[in-house]
Amino acid sequence: MKRLSGWDAVLLYSETPTVHMHTLKLAVIELDDPGGAKFGVEQLRKVIQSRLYKLEPFRYELIDIPFKFHHPMWRENAEVDLTYHVRPYRVDSPGGRRQLDEAVGRIASTPLDRSHPLWEMYLIEGLAGGRIAVLGKIHHALADGVASANLLARGMDPHDGTQGTRDSYATDPAPSKGELVWSAFTDHLRQIARLPSVMRYTAQGVRRVRNSPHKMSPELTRPFTPPPSFMNHMVDATRRFATATLSLDDVKKTGKHLGVTINDMVLAISAGALRKLLLRYDGNADHPLLASVPVSFDFSADRISGNYFTGVLVSLPVDLEAPLDRVRAAHDAAAAGKESNNLIGPELVSRWSAYFPPAPAEAMFRWLSYKDGQNKVMNIPISNVPGPRERARVGGALVTEIYSVGPLTTGSGLNITVWSYVDQLNISVLSDGRTLEDPHELTDAMVEALIEIRCAAGLSEELTVVETAMEP
Repeated sequence: MKRLSGWDAVLLYSETPTVHMHTLKLAVIELDDPGGAKFGVEQLRKVIQSRLYKLEPFRYELIDIPFKFHHPMWRENAEVDLTYHVRPYRVDSPGGRRQLDEAVGRIASTPLDRSHPLWEMYLIEGLAGGRIAVLGKIHHALADGVASANLLARGMDPHDGTQGTRDSYATDPAPSKGELVWSAFTDHLRQIARLPSVMRYTAQGVRRVRNSPHKMSPELTRPFTPPPSFMNHMVDATRRFATATLSLDDVKKTGKHLGVTINDMVLAISAGALRKLLLRYDGNADHPLLASVPVSFDFSADRISGNYFTGVLVSLPVDLEAPLDRVRAAHDAAAAGKESNNLIGPELVSRWSAYFPPAPAEAMFRWLSYKDGQNKVMNIPISNVPGPRERARVGGALVTEIYSVGPLTTGSGLNITVWSYVDQLNISVLSDGRTLEDPHELTDAMVEALIEIRCAAGLSEELTVVETAMEP
């Protein structure tokens, strides 16, 4: 048994009937011999069964504490019914990118059942070109982006297709109520003992902000003032999903030419695309948006669970018309956001979250989710996660594409997540049912935004075709 960290618990408490806190990982797989041996759901279950011993979060079962006396705990080695967790799904053949995206949206529209370990996996068949897809649906309380990437790597084969397997693992007995209450009591005492160090960490951050020459800059005073927009409202339970693939090399070379990072490019491309949609739906794009960019403070290669990140608030220059102005502004805003985050302390929210009382926290998030207003902290989350640099296999079959997207948050009906894989920069967009009828509007606009930047920079408007990716 182990207790959820405060940050893990907050991601659990923030879930409501309309705000689902699962993340999505989508792998498109090319079967070596489509007409030969079938790789179906039973084969996938066997693959997962053989690796459960090292996919520890898949064995975690949520255990609530009586009277909500403390954050829940993970029963670390629960029984796992793979006939429940690993499911078949079929699209109308021959399914392309849009049919796959629609299927992912439908699957994402239902929350995970907390009476089981908090994950599901779908084998999606019916795709064109002898391909299948595997969709992992994992609760954010289990893992952040870094942990998810490491977990994904563990579940895949090495190049030669050989990998040690194990058919079973020892399960843990369910704890008694008395054990749970006593554990909660003793842990509360430990938390009280840690409180002085948390207060010192906070005071150090306050002093750094006070001593900073930028303490009155917009970057430090702008939080909690996001402008209203078409994407900010009470979200509904429907989820719509869209993907697009760019050449990683195209984005790298464009960024190098302009003297900015890949992350700066992702922000600039997002700003250009969102500007188009703001003009289309709101009729104006007069003010920068506030984006929350997750930044990890634990990059351990062997970490496969837990959440060790903070949201860096970045001004998104949707108000600038010229593409290169947006690139420069995105670069400056990202640097300012990181500086502000480092000044206040990247672990500040994470450390204080340990002291959030469960019942009031859940009630607050429920109230916020039904309040028909905009998000008071940010407009949109935008993530850029480095994925595997080498091609992977599942059950011996080649993984041609990987996509990932985080959840929607209260009052924000869009999420943009960019996940790199070998030579690809894969864009995923998640929308609720009210924000966009077709989230491919946004993915298409992001591709167009990259072309605009390249043209303005004097580079070719012809983008490299990623041969391994599905057709647009």
